[in-house]
Amino acid sequence: MKGAMLCLALLLPMALAPMASSEPSQTNLHRAKVFLAAGDYRHAVEACQHEVEEAPSAHSYVSLTYVYQAIDGYLEAMAKADRWVAVEQLYLNLATHDTVDLTDPPDVLARIAKELIQESVRRQSDVTAAMATRLDKATTERLWTQQTAWRAAHPDDWWSGVPQEWNW
Repeated sequence: MKGAMLCLALLLPMALAPMASSEPSQTNLHRAKVFLAAGDYRHAVEACQHEVEEAPSAHSYVSLTYVYQAIDGYLEAMAKADRWVAVEQLYLNLATHDTVDLTDPPDVLARIAKELIQESVRRQSDVTAAMATRLDKATTERLWTQQTAWRAAHPDDWWSGVPQEWNW
């Protein structure tokens, strides 16, 4: 009986540990998809960052890259439509984390915020895209072909969702 209990105690943690896989985690990426649809880009980035940490793969890095690019696309669309209040709201979404921000909000001019955010997400997008390519060039190319088709099919709101083939 003691031997069986010891064996169970040794095997249980391995059985409960997440399996390493090149397949995306439905939890993190599904959450990221919902956050994108809601326009909650901070949480979308965080969900994809968790995916990279928990299941590093070309797919997880492409997913994070895509969210950075979605932020860039959304900003560009809002600027072209002269919707600077939406840009300010995005800045607040990305900058605020705690309830203290309710009493001491970070104020910034919308056009400056746009430039700062776009520069940062473009830089991060380049970095994560390169990481994805280093891990698995063929998968990365396949995923970018799918997202290019997605963008072409949804030119006015591609940043609020992901290609269906990605199964987020």
